[in-house]
Amino acid sequence: MADPFAPYDDAALLAEEAPGDNAPALSVSDLSGALKRTVEDRFGHVRVRGEISGFKRHVSGHCYLALKDDKAVIDGVIWKGQAGSLRFRPEDGAEVICTGRLTTYPGRSKYQIIIDRMELAGQGALMALLDKRRRALAAEGLFDEDRKRALPFIPRVIGVVTSPTGAVIRDILHRLADRFPSRVIVWGVPVQGEGAADRIAAAVNGFSALPADGPVPRPDLVIVARGGGSIEDLWAFNEEVVVRAVAGCTIPIISAVGHETDTTLCDFAADRRAPTPTAAAEMAVPVRADLLAHIGTLGGRTGAYARRYRERAQERFAATARRLPTPDTLLGPQRQKLDDLGDRLPRALSRRLAVAGGELARAAGALRPRLLAARVEKERTALDRVGLRPQLVTARIADGRARLDALWRVAQSLNPDLVLQRGYARVEADGHVVASAARAREVGAMRLVFADGGVDVVATDTPSPRTKPRPAPASAPAPASSLQPRLL
Repeated sequence: MADPFAPYDDAALLAEEAPGDNAPALSVSDLSGALKRTVEDRFGHVRVRGEISGFKRHVSGHCYLALKDDKAVIDGVIWKGQAGSLRFRPEDGAEVICTGRLTTYPGRSKYQIIIDRMELAGQGALMALLDKRRRALAAEGLFDEDRKRALPFIPRVIGVVTSPTGAVIRDILHRLADRFPSRVIVWGVPVQGEGAADRIAAAVNGFSALPADGPVPRPDLVIVARGGGSIEDLWAFNEEVVVRAVAGCTIPIISAVGHETDTTLCDFAADRRAPTPTAAAEMAVPVRADLLAHIGTLGGRTGAYARRYRERAQERFAATARRLPTPDTLLGPQRQKLDDLGDRLPRALSRRLAVAGGELARAAGALRPRLLAARVEKERTALDRVGLRPQLVTARIADGRARLDALWRVAQSLNPDLVLQRGYARVEADGHVVASAARAREVGAMRLVFADGGVDVVATDTPSPRTKPRPAPASAPAPASSLQPRLL
């Protein structure tokens, strides 16, 4: 019998079954089935400890995840029946102990554990680190709600920080084009792997630092986006440098990292969190067609309201006009009264003229020239009895003139300027008369007023050299000062 493990040096072009060969060729299905039976028989009941990663609940109710440690990863499945009996909701980063059986999945040549029971074994290292970082940044106030800003209603320019080759940017652009076409500036960055966090933070800071009037338009809104993935895939958006860049961005920013169940620290720092990148595009802009329809609706409502208001005003006017009396009703009595007065006026005028003629005749009869002449003569006689006497008036005027002349002579005798004509002078300072030597020494500068003008002088204690002082009587004190004229 030929050795089945001997090298096939004489391999033919066509495979042939050798007589007595105990190693026939197996089909892939047969080999996969054999492996499946072997694994299930050997590991029919196992307990595995590891950290959950990539947990996902399918719409069918089944749950898919991966258990890992620092050296290996094994896939896991929780069927719908067992998933409903779990005492807690599995989350990425949780360290658990799973009880179940190993099996294989021939469709992908993978082995996996079918989990019947799952128990918490402790908090995972990644989740512990994430929670610690979250609490530290929250204590600094980076996640406070009062720091959140409102998004612009219709941004003219939208900046997107994401991978330029992924499906995320296509979804965002497609959604924006459907809703409200806007100008989009894409800052391409790697969204996972080494150096991704620094590149993402640099892109956010770059958008924030763009000048308003620079060659590159400054965005009115920034979207940081990435598709779904495990916690390790999204870890770049949990890095402190990215969180601080998002929190310090001077432009309103939306975080659209992962899918609905994925949460990163970037979501807490952003002004708005979107469950998906497509939802971020929906948050960024309104629906243009809806806006146009709404504007058209408002325009139609405005026109209808204006028409309805005009129609109601016309109805109110017509109703009010119907309640008003007609011109004939208003003016009929007045017209009749006018006609009546018109008929009565000639008769009244004739009657009044006749009455006035009678009164005039009676008054003319009472006027007698002889009585008037007697009355005039009587008044003239009374006037002669009280006639004016010119000599009395003349005597009174002469007496008044004499008294006025006496008062004028007294006033002339009291006029200080008449004394100046006899060689005297009047001493003045600041418009007031200086009447003593003490006052003269006090004011210093004075003015001597003569009949023909004035001279400014200054009071000094020495006699003037031009005149010799007269000897003072023995009993009289020496002069205290003299007046020295000078031109001021």
